Amino acid sequence: MNKTEFIKAVAKKADISLSDATAAVEAYTAVITEALKAGDKVALSNFGSYEVKEKPERQGFNPITKQPITIAASKVPTLKFGKTFKDMFN
Repeated sequence: MNKTEFIKAVAKKADISLSDATAAVEAYTAVITEALKAGDKVALSNFGSYEVKEKPERQGFNPITKQPITIAASKVPTLKFGKTFKDMFN
């Protein structure tokens, strides 16, 4: 499912117009992005939690040349699904 299909599904499920659903999805992603950029964790009950994790610098290798390289430290956004949500699939 791509973004357009997702917006159409939200509009149908919520019985709202396509433009309202587009605005809602855009607002949802904007709020999550802003919170993560501010260093906050976003926890949605019965779904999961979004947070930014820091990955330290580490050693790797170039798969073509086999030469060792240093992979820089980075921040990575993550989504950890909650138990209630996971249980829906088992």
